[in-house]
Amino acid sequence: MSIGQGGPSWGPGDTQTPDWAALAEESEARGRRRKLLFIGGGVLATAAIAGIVATAVVSSNKNSTSSDKNASQLPAPATLPAESDGPAPTFSSVAPKPVLNPKDFINSSKRDKAPLSADTLFPGKRLTMINRPYTKGATNRTTNCASVAQGTLGAALKNNGCRQVIRATYVRNGVAITVGVAVFDTEASALKAKSQASKGAAIAPLPGAGVADFCHATVCLRRANSVGRYAYFTQAGYTNGKKVTMQDKPVFQASDDLGTFVFNQIYARGRAQASAAASAPTA
Repeated sequence: MSIGQGGPSWGPGDTQTPDWAALAEESEARGRRRKLLFIGGGVLATAAIAGIVATAVVSSNKNSTSSDKNASQLPAPATLPAESDGPAPTFSSVAPKPVLNPKDFINSSKRDKAPLSADTLFPGKRLTMINRPYTKGATNRTTNCASVAQGTLGAALKNNGCRQVIRATYVRNGVAITVGVAVFDTEASALKAKSQASKGAAIAPLPGAGVADFCHATVCLRRANSVGRYAYFTQAGYTNGKKVTMQDKPVFQASDDLGTFVFNQIYARGRAQASAAASAPTA
């Protein structure tokens, strides 16, 4: 009997018993074919791997030969110059001089030995600060420090050992300024004198040499400062006797200019002496 179209046959006589011998033989044949395919595929894969390895070896040998050839074409290393027959450089065994601080020379009379006078502090007949020219009037120097001070400044100068006061007056556009430089032995003394002077203390104005009397019976601008062993004081006001107010910019500008000028002059003393000491031959 057949099951469906083209179905399997159950053996002779159309009985339902399968032909076991035929099935076994067919299965064995299929196994032999599968084994042959596996063996053939392995042989091909082995042959392919062997070919790849052989190609890599050939390529490696080729690159090595090329590298050897390139290496043989590299330039030879530079030849170092032979030692010179001339004398070897020599270096001084003397240590360089230390850098000197200008302030060390103006802090104490023991080192501040440069000439000091009205001419060295206030040279020339004019000075200019940032395009603002000032004409110099009278100058004065005295060892009686209290005699050229107003208010409590005289006692502050005397009690702290003031050696001398050097004054100069400048004028510009109706504004006159007297600056007084008080000289002490030490920086500490100058600082004490400046701090002990009360609010009303001032350097006395110095008229003359073309500058009329100013800052009497009126209000003027008074300031105090110090650098090293020098304390300096300014008094500025109008030559026509007008009172100075907080809005009077020309007076404040003149006071600033003269204070800056004096500071620069004093510090220049220290710088000049430091430079001279640095260049002096060593004993």
